Amino acid sequence: MRNILISGASIAGTATAYWLRRHGFDVTVVERAPAIREGGYKVDIRGAALRVVERMGLMDAIRAASTDMRVATHYDARGRKVATMDADLFGGRTGDDVEIMRGDLNELLYDLTRHDVEYVFGDSITDIADDGTVTFERSAPRRFDLVVGADGAHSVTRRIAFGEESRYARDLGYYISICTVPNTLGLDREEAVHAAPGRTANVYSTRQDTRAKACFMWSSEPLAYDHRDTEAQKDLLIKAMEGTGWEVPALLASVRDAEDFYFDSVTQIHMDRWSKGRVVLVGDAGYCASPASGQGTSLALVGAYVLAGELATGGGTEGYERELRAFVEANQALGPANVKGMVIASRAALWFQLRMIKLLPHLPGRDRMIDKVAGPIHRAANAIVLKDYAGSSLPTLSSDE
Repeated sequence: MRNILISGASIAGTATAYWLRRHGFDVTVVERAPAIREGGYKVDIRGAALRVVERMGLMDAIRAASTDMRVATHYDARGRKVATMDADLFGGRTGDDVEIMRGDLNELLYDLTRHDVEYVFGDSITDIADDGTVTFERSAPRRFDLVVGADGAHSVTRRIAFGEESRYARDLGYYISICTVPNTLGLDREEAVHAAPGRTANVYSTRQDTRAKACFMWSSEPLAYDHRDTEAQKDLLIKAMEGTGWEVPALLASVRDAEDFYFDSVTQIHMDRWSKGRVVLVGDAGYCASPASGQGTSLALVGAYVLAGELATGGGTEGYERELRAFVEANQALGPANVKGMVIASRAALWFQLRMIKLLPHLPGRDRMIDKVAGPIHRAANAIVLKDYAGSSLPTLSSDE
């Protein structure tokens, strides 16, 4: 096995390309978008994923590009401050954990690979034959020894090889929408949050960014909509958040002009196997933990490292699944619990949460309270012992990377 195709130039795709190339494989990446996707939302790198990026030599660059968030402030419907907490605690970060914009991380990964990996932008897979022949929307058919699906929770690769998404998707009962908005609140490395029963709005601005990101989450029964109809999705968001106070009406007005609008259900992907024939899945395509877990990026980075290492050392896809399964299950378990703390169901529960945030700095059991928030994420993020696959590395990457 030498010639590998990766579907999707996501975090999972570019990281897998890096490690496969390090182990001597010939790698092609096909990506539907016309270029590496910029922007996006902020993501966390924790636990075992930190050790992966250290082995890639990226840690200094990642820390230099970190969001540098300082504080998160909760506001009531009339715009009054009701509680403030440290941004790292708000994000469940401890120790060396680092937060970075998704687009910045993907650019760093792409820069590591673009001289040694073939990237085909503006195209996508349409079929995969048993002999490894892959057909594309635009390019001529080509044969590969293995196809890696790294094309996200709505993976086309997974649908081709394993069947319809509905067989594997587990809806948690919430929706999320994120887009860029004007920074009318003058935020500087701050998060501004307003929560109402069943609905939460969060606006933040990171280091060296004059704009802001607005993130909305709400509980809902399954919604029927076209994944390609952005305007209809905006209508659903506005309807869901209708009647919410604070700055939400102004934010929703800005949503209409957003060019980077993201909308999706908070859904996990659960599969008994991540490989079939000549196809294997990595990252959200195989084991999406949902944004509520806070661990999607770390799962992608660790999954890429383990997959490439097992393929290089003879463990194959069976070794990949054996090494990674418990880690994935521990991190997926975070999602259902976390989302209930992100979108509060009742006014009484919301009052209690804000009261505890306000009192936290003064409580005698402060450390225990912090561990209750960040501890489960920290333990899940470290729930794997990474093998050292360095001995199987063959070529080095280009010196001008």
